[in-house]
Amino acid sequence: MLPPLLTLQKLSVNYGGIQALQAIDLDINEGEIVTLIGANGAGKTTTLRAISRIISIRDGCILYSGQNITRQPAYKIVRLGIAHSPEGRRILARQTVLDNLQLGAYTRTDRLGIKADIERQFLTFPRLAERRHQLAGTLSGGEQQMLAIARALMSRPRLLLLDEPSLGLAPAIVREIFGIIQTLHTAGVTILLVEQNATLALQYADRGYVLEAGRITLSGAANDLLNDDQVKKAYLG
Repeated sequence: MLPPLLTLQKLSVNYGGIQALQAIDLDINEGEIVTLIGANGAGKTTTLRAISRIISIRDGCILYSGQNITRQPAYKIVRLGIAHSPEGRRILARQTVLDNLQLGAYTRTDRLGIKADIERQFLTFPRLAERRHQLAGTLSGGEQQMLAIARALMSRPRLLLLDEPSLGLAPAIVREIFGIIQTLHTAGVTILLVEQNATLALQYADRGYVLEAGRITLSGAANDLLNDDQVKKAYLG
């Protein structure tokens, strides 16, 4: 059996005097969608930021493809094959759609490959193709989310970290975004998904982890979590 693509071992993160993550263990296998669910402030976004090395880690270990990346800087994490589409999209509003995509490939030097990947993103996200020369800040919320995902994909990641892709979007746009996530999954991209809509996340995921106050309290197959009475009561409404 192949080892997990990503493993978190006893990972702990502090914000000032507050312990945001408390010795969490988590595995993601190649080709999976794994979702992290939990209330606001549970530590979901912190987990993604720790993996992508945006924030400091107090204790524990991050293994990626068998390599210890716990102390690697953020730019090296991208080069290794981990891309992060952050909460709030964080697009460059005063740059065009095309500029944003090009900046997503900042760790790469293969110009022809970058050009081909931009066209590939335009095939995946036709709305972005129509707006390639438009300033990103003038896009709709759904289009900005598409751009955030497409920009992350420009680094050709093996592992994509998606933070709240449905946040603030109309139901029809959410369905479209999750259709794209399913397409990426089918194409072999491994995804760690943080999503406020726990029901939706578990419907698309292979496995899930429940995070409460910085601790993993439950994990299992997504379908099992969907049918778990404790999870239903706390997160599924």
